[in-house]
Amino acid sequence: MTPTHFAFSSTFVLGLTGLAFYRTHLLSALLCLEGMMLSLFIGLSLWTLQLDSSSFSVSPMILLAFSACEASAGLALLVATARTHGTDRLQSLSLLQC
Repeated sequence: MTPTHFAFSSTFVLGLTGLAFYRTHLLSALLCLEGMMLSLFIGLSLWTLQLDSSSFSVSPMILLAFSACEASAGLALLVATARTHGTDRLQSLSLLQC
């Protein structure tokens, strides 16, 4: 395993463990998701550079566009949650309430 491969793999695993164990605030969960998406972007970019093919060169940009859409939707959800509930703590949210 190369050091670069180890670096983005450990970044993804750290984001995943942060999402799994530290779920008190919605903002921290969104930051962990964003870290995971950025590590996937770096991994996909390195993979396309190693293959030296032009057919996969668009894939990292599409992933980055989806990541930006995910971040904007997450921030909109964060603002709506903070306005309605007054906090972004995940324990105060309930799926049974409207």
